[in-house]
Amino acid sequence: MHKVRLAVRENVLADPLRVQPAHYRAMLEEHGQGWVYEVDGEIVGFAIADHTRRSIWALFVAPGAAGHGIGRKLHDAMIGWLFEKGSEPVWLGTEPNTRAAKFYAAAGWRHTRVESNGEQRFELTTEAAASNALERAQEG
Repeated sequence: MHKVRLAVRENVLADPLRVQPAHYRAMLEEHGQGWVYEVDGEIVGFAIADHTRRSIWALFVAPGAAGHGIGRKLHDAMIGWLFEKGSEPVWLGTEPNTRAAKFYAAAGWRHTRVESNGEQRFELTTEAAASNALERAQEG
């Protein structure tokens, strides 16, 4: 997972030491659930949801694997799990004007404010998630 996190071209860690493998373990063991997407035994995408904060901690796809629906599958698994845990809205932060910001907006997330660190905060309700899933089902 860390290899994928360090390979992304957007939402790059300004300080790569800020997130280390021990942080993934702590998040998974104490706060959340994680999913990986593998191709030929190699992780090319991963997602981690934090149910204690009702937030998305991570959703990243390796640059060479982007554009194949991996992020959407990971996103949907996380959202389904979080809403099984409770019906309160979930939130995340991401850099503005990125593919990630556009991805979340297209998935029904609503931009609510700009955080002090410059990231955009998005929120998703159960109703918006259900509506977006229904629209995608009707399209495809």
